[in-house]
Amino acid sequence: MLEATWTRHFIRPQLDALGVRPMIMKPWNFKIHGENISLGDGVHVVTARDRTVRLTTWRHPDGCGAIQIEDYVLLCPGVRIDSAATVHVGANTMLAAGVYVTDADWHDLYDRTRSIGTTKPVTLGNNTWIGDGSIICKGVTVGDNSIIGTGSVVTRSIPANVIAAGNPAVVIRELHADQPLVPRSALLGDPVELDQTMDGLERMLRKDNRWWKWLQTVVAPSRRD
Repeated sequence: MLEATWTRHFIRPQLDALGVRPMIMKPWNFKIHGENISLGDGVHVVTARDRTVRLTTWRHPDGCGAIQIEDYVLLCPGVRIDSAATVHVGANTMLAAGVYVTDADWHDLYDRTRSIGTTKPVTLGNNTWIGDGSIICKGVTVGDNSIIGTGSVVTRSIPANVIAAGNPAVVIRELHADQPLVPRSALLGDPVELDQTMDGLERMLRKDNRWWKWLQTVVAPSRRD
């Protein structure tokens, strides 16, 4: 209840658009700066006190950045997206912990007093998966369904339906065409079923909660805590 109220009163007003049924965990750690930022339906944002999620657009003499995040996207702790041009994140995409996406250099190569530098739009296709700690650089398109391996630096566009990794990231292999792909919307698209699943999970996790047990974890935690 607290998270939904916080999202409604403090997150939604900062966005150009926020779709239905957002799931923002610890929304007080979700930092939004600038204009032209929109989130679609069923977007899932997971934050932590020491790993905030940050979406930032920058206004400059040539215009202003824009971040468009489509339906059922997952943003994990520590994700940062900075835009001075355009960053588009396709539906069902997952950005793992610590992913950084940028569409600009932020300083000129030769004149270091010139902010922003070169900008080129970034597009992450539908149902992509960007691995933990990866960096997506300006001008990059990652094709639909493709996976970027952990810790990769993506400096050139990656085609659809492949796995790529490395610094700079290169294609390792193609996904098997005969294997069906199940997107996040298959889990999140039915709100009634999702509510029942989440309610059952919370009841299971909290069934042994007691105030004295909470107090014990604060003053004398054990290995099981």
